[in-house]
Amino acid sequence: MVKKKKVAVIGGGVAGLAAAKAFDDKGHRVVGFERSHDFGGVWELSRSYPGVQTQSPKDLYRYTDMAMPDDYPQWPKGPQVHAYLHSYADKHKLGRLFQLNTDVAGMERRADGQPGWTLTLESAGRTRKEDFDFVSICTGQFSYKNIITHPGQDAFVAQGGKVMHSSEYTDSEIARDKHVVVLGGSKSSTDIAVNAAEHGAKQVTMVYRHNVWRLPYFIGGINFKRLLYMRAQEMQFNSWGRGPLKKMIAAITKPLVWANFRGLETMLKMQLGLKKWNMVPDTPIEKEASCSLPLVTPGFFDNLKSGRLKTVLGTFDHYDGDSVVLTNGERVKCDVSVLAVGWKLGVPVLPDEYRKKLIEDDGQYRVYRISVNPELPDMGFVGFNSSFCTTLSAEMIANWLVRYADGQLARQPSDAEMRDNIEMMLNWRRNERPAAQVYGGLCSAPFHFKHFDELLADMGAKKAKRSNLLAEQFSFPDADAYGTFLASTPQYMAQ
Repeated sequence: MVKKKKVAVIGGGVAGLAAAKAFDDKGHRVVGFERSHDFGGVWELSRSYPGVQTQSPKDLYRYTDMAMPDDYPQWPKGPQVHAYLHSYADKHKLGRLFQLNTDVAGMERRADGQPGWTLTLESAGRTRKEDFDFVSICTGQFSYKNIITHPGQDAFVAQGGKVMHSSEYTDSEIARDKHVVVLGGSKSSTDIAVNAAEHGAKQVTMVYRHNVWRLPYFIGGINFKRLLYMRAQEMQFNSWGRGPLKKMIAAITKPLVWANFRGLETMLKMQLGLKKWNMVPDTPIEKEASCSLPLVTPGFFDNLKSGRLKTVLGTFDHYDGDSVVLTNGERVKCDVSVLAVGWKLGVPVLPDEYRKKLIEDDGQYRVYRISVNPELPDMGFVGFNSSFCTTLSAEMIANWLVRYADGQLARQPSDAEMRDNIEMMLNWRRNERPAAQVYGGLCSAPFHFKHFDELLADMGAKKAKRSNLLAEQFSFPDADAYGTFLASTPQYMAQ
């Protein structure tokens, strides 16, 4: 018999909702904590910059039991995703489980000697402590702003300039009649640069360190999900845990794989005009493919052509008067400086002694199945397994985690097995596939299918692949299908 647990879910975004539902479905008492006033995480409206939309098509960015509305566009806008998450929470009555405007300020092992953790909670100016048997941390990778400063910034602000993190660019009017400089080369930087250029900025300059491969929504007229998100393509990358046979097949097919990726690069160069804009990356696309590959913001190249937007390879050195001086010595007139430099990885709620067990000196995370660490008992992470189908990834790992916590995995790992697997994965990231080190190794892309296969096998799923072999090999992950796969796992209820 599985004993009912009191479970804390920290975070009310995509991952937090998935975790709350998974633990609640198994009969546990779930208490969720969201520090803001609303569900949504990165999609909560006050955190979203204008025009933000998903990188993945809507049929990839969804839960298994709830499709996005038919009238949503292929790539939904931020408010639409926010509304979808609210609809999901309403469907499963998850609101009853969460305490909003409540911050988890710290945690420590329970003093009563029982398994679990004591959380320090802050709400409405009051602090309290509460014990839990298990904690699911669902704050993801976009919760803590990466705040950087440059010499001369205080004087720049004092004379009327503005400096902000990309998440603070919440109104297009910020850019009107201004010289806007955006630091960073990610999708958020191109989104903001295009938004500023199309909303009355005098000039927009995007400054970034190096070129990366950028994917258009349609490659040669074909939706990129039909070209890149399939088993047949995934098998061409050097995944972890390859045995002698798979390595031999990879060696034999290496020339074909090489030709395939060179053809893809050629298409991207021609379609986007990368040579013209000095935007051809130095790294082969197959070595760079990970969660860090950005999609091309609609209008990005049009604004380059019009001159409203220009790009510069480099980074900020310092502010001087009404300008930013770059490391190459170039001065760029600036009224508004937008720092699209991402988010800090980390789990600040964890005590230092446990954080050191979780994160290596080089920033790589020690996690089994991108969710648990044997040295962090009674705890797991949902949403760490970043991917191009983030919502499905969170739901899959949430269902895995509740079974892990209850000892109900068909392949329940021992501590030694987890440690061996963690070491194997760290070695693979560092020595075989350096691109996998992005986000501290917390990225399952481009190995969506392999990651899901492992989770389903652990859970004892009777079915893990579609009956249509062609669809299984040459189509993207299907959320409806994964719903049936999850339903084929052994079921139980905590008592």
